[in-house]
Amino acid sequence: MKIVVCVKQVPDTASEKALRSEDSTLDRDAVDAVMNEMDEFAVEEALQLAERTDGEVTVLLMGPDQGTETIRKALSMGAHKGIHVVDDALHGSDAVATSAVLAAALASEEGAGGAYDLIILGSEASDARTSLVPAMLAERLGLPQLTFAQKVDTDGANVTVERLTDYGHDVVTSGLPAVVSVVEKINEPRYPSFKGIMAAKKKPVSTLDLGDLGLDAAEVGAAGAWSKVEDFAVRPPRTTGELVKDEGDGGKQLVSFLASRKLV
Repeated sequence: MKIVVCVKQVPDTASEKALRSEDSTLDRDAVDAVMNEMDEFAVEEALQLAERTDGEVTVLLMGPDQGTETIRKALSMGAHKGIHVVDDALHGSDAVATSAVLAAALASEEGAGGAYDLIILGSEASDARTSLVPAMLAERLGLPQLTFAQKVDTDGANVTVERLTDYGHDVVTSGLPAVVSVVEKINEPRYPSFKGIMAAKKKPVSTLDLGDLGLDAAEVGAAGAWSKVEDFAVRPPRTTGELVKDEGDGGKQLVSFLASRKLV
């Protein structure tokens, strides 16, 4: 079984983020870049499926040059090879453009004899939290989508997932190939071993640009974005809380405070 995992490099969620004043996009150089946490679960699930089916895992990433670090982490976890779509014109791409680029890269891979059986993604990215790309990618590829999976099984011809819902889960089955997005409850991502880190340095990573994918720069990046940030302001610093001195009427003061903020 051939599995492709789409991953994204994002700013460290523990870091304070900022937008760039010149184009209102996220300043990715101001903080450390890491693999999107949800994508770690996607990589782990792909590796477990590959181990059960004697399969191969390819990691696909769209992003700047430093995105290679995220690809290498996935390779050190056990993925077999990577594909890096990198082009300056991609800066500022929204979910619509991102799905177009990923679809084109997958079509290019299939045309080169690398047909896939399953495409796995995290359910969302920590820097945007839209959960749109998996559905958009499935639509562009004309494939069934199975979203918010907390368990994935396959018999080689079909894929079955337990889809997380507010009331429990649904069991959904589809033929292959298909697109699956997973939630963080699905597994516990493995830590790269020293042996895996060393082996990752020798695993192949191919690089593609817009020309290779047959895409026009006007279709992607800020120029082709369907959405943009019109304005933004820096969050004001947190102020000192209000101190209530209890002189026998502390309860009344507390109720009055909560009522003034319409909390009771």
